[in-house]
Amino acid sequence: MKAVQELVAYFDKRGQLSRRQLVRLLDKNYIASVPPTSMHGLCEVVGQTYYFRVTGASEGQIWGTDVYTRDSTIGAAAVHMGLLKPGQTAVLRLTIAPAQAAYPGSTRNGVTTNDYADYPQCWKLSAL
Repeated sequence: MKAVQELVAYFDKRGQLSRRQLVRLLDKNYIASVPPTSMHGLCEVVGQTYYFRVTGASEGQIWGTDVYTRDSTIGAAAVHMGLLKPGQTAVLRLTIAPAQAAYPGSTRNGVTTNDYADYPQCWKLSAL
């Protein structure tokens, strides 16, 4: 699955994959999978992109705001960012981000995140 996601991200980043083509691949479940419980082992390359079928959650361990530490709960981050409501499912783009000096916590959309000091691996979410 990781190799397929890397290939799709390669073409998506270069504008060589239309939104229609991307949605078709996602609708057929060719590239979007349920997110792992931990991004451990998937955060080594800054800019790497994954497509996950995420279900919004109102609870979970989460550190940061807009950029989250590697071990944060993806479904809770999606609700915190306003991309999903709890229980709602959609395909989201997760991109590995450069390490941050600090990850400030905040409360948004009913989800409270925690502060964390510098951490070497992190990610951010976006809608398609």
